[in-house]
Amino acid sequence: MNTHDNPALDLASALPVHTDELDLLRSRLAERAGHDGLLDVAYRTIDTPLGPLLLAATDRGLVRVAYEREEFEQVLDTIARRVSPRILRTPARLDEVARELDEYFAGHRRTFDLALDHSLSAGFRAEVHRNLPTIGYGRTASYGEVAALVGRPRAVRAVGTACATNPLPIVVPCHRVVRSDGSLGGYVGGVEAKTTLLTLEGAA
Repeated sequence: MNTHDNPALDLASALPVHTDELDLLRSRLAERAGHDGLLDVAYRTIDTPLGPLLLAATDRGLVRVAYEREEFEQVLDTIARRVSPRILRTPARLDEVARELDEYFAGHRRTFDLALDHSLSAGFRAEVHRNLPTIGYGRTASYGEVAALVGRPRAVRAVGTACATNPLPIVVPCHRVVRSDGSLGGYVGGVEAKTTLLTLEGAA
């Protein structure tokens, strides 16, 4: 089918639409959807020293932080399937999250004062994720130490899997978990990102 088969497509291509106007339309759509109770997940992207990050939040709190290497479209598809398909790009709803992350990367913030929605964590992994913030800024813990912390000292490999699938990296600091020999181990954002975060915190 070409545009001549569909008058609506012809009209859209004939009308010049600027980015600012599209942003305004999206903002109005999101505002109306929120007002009508039709918006369950808001998302935006921000630029950081580690590259773009995708942030997503529900009414309960921040539900996802994703690195670009995770492919944002796939991340949004997963959120739509596991949290809600009623998801819209709504930057203003995540202004506070963006501000706290800016402060963290500037070295002015050591803890986050954000409500978190752990909907994307379950079972043992959720237990690990909820305990990771007890590893203080500028400190590290081994996978074995985290396993002991959650009362499963032999579940070292499962702790590694939990860290690798952490839906809230940086805010839930899985980057502070290292191997027992002090080497970094893996990281959802890549080893370079993990090194940058630990260097920022003075832990490496």
